[in-house]
Amino acid sequence: MSAPVEPSRSLLKELGSITVSTYQVSKGFLPLGRLLASADDVTQPQLAAALDALFVKLYQHPIVHQSSRITERLRTKGLIPNEQSTENLIRFVVDQSLQRSPVPVPEALVQEFWNFFGELFTAPELKGLGELSLDMVRLVLKTYEPLLTEVVNLLKAGRRFNEWQLREVLNRAALVRNDIAIMRRQIRAIRHIKPFFAADPKDFKAQARIVAEMVREFGPFFIKMAQVAAANSDFLPDEIARELAVFHEDVPAMSEAEVRQAFMECLGTAPEKLYLEFDAARPVKSGSIGSVYFAKKPFIENGIEVLKPVVIKVGRHNIDREFAIGKLSIGLAIMSSQYWAPHSKLAPFLRAMQEQADEFVAGFMAELDFESEARHHLRFYERSKTTQLFKVPQLYGHSRRILEMEYLADATSLTRALARMPKHERRAFQTQVMERLLFTVLHHIFVYREMHGDLHPGNVMIGHDGTLNLIDWGNVVPLDGKWGVVWDYLAGAVLADTDLLADALIKVSTQPGENGQRRSEIKAALDETLRKKGVTPLTRRNFIGQLRRGGMAGLHARGQAVLQLMSNTQQAGLVIQRDYLHLSRALFAAGGSFGSLYEGDSKRLLLRDVTRTLLRLPLIATQDVFHREIAAVRRKLAATLPGFVRDRLLPRTPSSRASLSLARDLIP
Repeated sequence: MSAPVEPSRSLLKELGSITVSTYQVSKGFLPLGRLLASADDVTQPQLAAALDALFVKLYQHPIVHQSSRITERLRTKGLIPNEQSTENLIRFVVDQSLQRSPVPVPEALVQEFWNFFGELFTAPELKGLGELSLDMVRLVLKTYEPLLTEVVNLLKAGRRFNEWQLREVLNRAALVRNDIAIMRRQIRAIRHIKPFFAADPKDFKAQARIVAEMVREFGPFFIKMAQVAAANSDFLPDEIARELAVFHEDVPAMSEAEVRQAFMECLGTAPEKLYLEFDAARPVKSGSIGSVYFAKKPFIENGIEVLKPVVIKVGRHNIDREFAIGKLSIGLAIMSSQYWAPHSKLAPFLRAMQEQADEFVAGFMAELDFESEARHHLRFYERSKTTQLFKVPQLYGHSRRILEMEYLADATSLTRALARMPKHERRAFQTQVMERLLFTVLHHIFVYREMHGDLHPGNVMIGHDGTLNLIDWGNVVPLDGKWGVVWDYLAGAVLADTDLLADALIKVSTQPGENGQRRSEIKAALDETLRKKGVTPLTRRNFIGQLRRGGMAGLHARGQAVLQLMSNTQQAGLVIQRDYLHLSRALFAAGGSFGSLYEGDSKRLLLRDVTRTLLRLPLIATQDVFHREIAAVRRKLAATLPGFVRDRLLPRTPSSRASLSLARDLIP
């Protein structure tokens, strides 16, 4: 008779647990309630802490834990995606990639991928639908924490709403509605994936058109990503590389109303009252962040009013929301993949990927601040006045969404200048630009300890007299304190020194303290990777001889090991800081400019010119100083001599014909 008692007790215990947990959840609302009820304004960290405390209680509720059991049963019965369906999906994607490869992929490389997948780090148990749903809700709330903080503080401003407060709250509501429209457009853009896979695997031209259409529809966020990919076109099929390169040159323009709204918001007046020949409906060039216009403006020079051409860069409205929602869309896609493709080995990999994507996007967000871009621009403009090797156009005015700068006559982008160059002049042009550009990049790195963060060919302008002009200073990468750890990583990768590698990776990660406690685990993963690659450590005393004995096969194996070690950062749960991500992006963009300068030529020619320039650096620097001093002496003499002598010492620059070439190549 006692047998039925046990299930009853179990049921009562379960009900009691649910009752207690529900009470605990209600207590989890207390920190949030106290925060909202207080008279003081709320900060974002305070709101985040209160929401975190609430979600801790929600995660602990028995119903959430029960969802894991239900999810596991559904996966076991194959009613929802499981680990086996994930592996089938991955095999399909790999098969499609092999079919669409522009070159045959060796079977050994394919097998190496499956070995890598097989050794992919083990993760905690997969989450149930309840926990996954809470994760997604918390991610959305994190995205809107700044907005929620503003709304709460507006409500706290007074018990009674006045007209201004109500309007501000409605503006925030409109912002959310606009965000929903952005997200719907971005989600619609994903539909292009189906025709991409339906296309002929070898028809790269058709695939390129589909990719370009998806990028355009997704909007500024993917356009910026496409520009980064185009700067690294050596890794892409030629057809796709050419389609993506278009986004350096042409992006859908802003509307006339949006341009006028920017002027009213920043300057309080219409553009026609500030400029002559300004046409808000006809931008000269458009980019992911804004559009470029050509106009004329009166200036006072030596007490006389003169009309000068200017270039105006206007930022898009709510561009920060495009990037924020793009980041949210990627985060939700990665998180939802734990449902559509649940696999215990993929879970930590996807989480690290999501955190890494957050770091990457944060760097892009910094480029949206025109005030910050103006500070970078002015700093490098002042530096450009002390050298003959590069120039930066003068900045006349700036605001949050508008930059006004000097018009450079007859200047054109590096790729266009090279395309127009006669064959008999091409070699001399390559040598001159290589010397000036390489010296400039190295000078910025080692003297100023910062570099242009997006020096792709569209931002390298060549004047009619060969002058090197650098534009678009929205992204500048500071280098103080970075070269040491970057050098350690490169040296560790070449020497196969996992102690040096582990220390370098820990230093560049977002949580060096926490990862430092896992150093032995990280080092063991690196050791295992190098062992499987057959890469042995090199001694620093005779590493050149060892590399020579290994030959090209040995160098190739070490190159593969470097790529494998990069992937191991996510496998080991390491997330790289945004500064180091954008340093690598800056180096790739600059490398893309050098590569485009020698497009169609032998890589040995590029290597030879780089070596020659490096050997000539002391001479180039000496010549630059000499020319600068001579120019200063000439200016001083000209100020004291009669006019006819001054004209001989400082001949006037011939008037240039009206040209839109700079404005057409100024890509925001």
